[in-house]
Amino acid sequence: MERVVLVTGASGGVGLALCQRLLEEDGRIHLCIACRNDQKSEATRDLILAAHPAAQVSTVEVDLGNLASVLRVAQELRCRFQRLDFVYLNAGIMPNPHVNFKALWRGLLTGKLLHMLTTAEGVMTQTDRLNGDGLQEVFATNLFGHFILVRQLESLLCGNEKPSRLIWTSSSNARESAFSLSDYQHAKGQESYSSSKYATDLTSVVLNRKFNNQGLYSSVVCPGLVMSNMTYRILPVFLWKLLMPIMWLIRFFAKTYTLTPHNGAEAHVWLFKQKPESLDALVKYHSCTSGLGKNYVEPRKMDVDEETAEKFYQKLLELEKETLEKYSDLLD
Repeated sequence: MERVVLVTGASGGVGLALCQRLLEEDGRIHLCIACRNDQKSEATRDLILAAHPAAQVSTVEVDLGNLASVLRVAQELRCRFQRLDFVYLNAGIMPNPHVNFKALWRGLLTGKLLHMLTTAEGVMTQTDRLNGDGLQEVFATNLFGHFILVRQLESLLCGNEKPSRLIWTSSSNARESAFSLSDYQHAKGQESYSSSKYATDLTSVVLNRKFNNQGLYSSVVCPGLVMSNMTYRILPVFLWKLLMPIMWLIRFFAKTYTLTPHNGAEAHVWLFKQKPESLDALVKYHSCTSGLGKNYVEPRKMDVDEETAEKFYQKLLELEKETLEKYSDLLD
């Protein structure tokens, strides 16, 4: 049977490029694309089929920041498929991003500018808010919605003849300093995106410990700095146009400046071809592009504490129990 691949956040950026590249790798897969509304899903499907007319492409509608939507799509997927071979947990948001230009100036004076430009450490802030479920929106969309989806799809992911894979889109901006167990939704800070990505890294580490013996393996990737709808909201478009020649030059020194969604999907596609048993659960796989435009993957050890990861996982289970009580009618 063909392998079934689910991709969230597939309507643009790295998600769309990933779908196209996966079909180039294996045109026999059944690709299921998950977008926030039917209109986007169908438009994305048409775009993919225009390049791959023989491909098997289906769609589902899901808003990862809405638990009812997540539960409904999980129920739909359980009815449609007998198993899932790959789930790319790629959807994410960065609302109201702001650049701290004073921090950039200090970085220039202290020699830390290149590090700040490649990790956004101390540079990017976001303004978060509560969603309809009473959760912090960034945490809910980037991490918790995906966590609930995985939990609801365990019957399709575990105990199959061949291993199933979870591949999370993380970031080089995932930093321990932005994350706190006592405020894991990041309600009190201004780096919700960084916190949610560090939480993603922690979650993946524990999922491997819990589920490898059931044939489910989890990995995290960093697409690098990709020009997409998310990054274009950070600065006005005319500024990006002025900066692009400089960014191409920076890539000679900063290999994570992948810049295009196609390049940013390199690590995602590389993992598609690997045997999960050979991968290190404590490694993040980074998409990189050389100054001359060659794509490659660089594995880097994650800065995660396994005890913290386990404590955080328990908090996720407690939050799951607490929040799902109101949605008993959507549970089997």
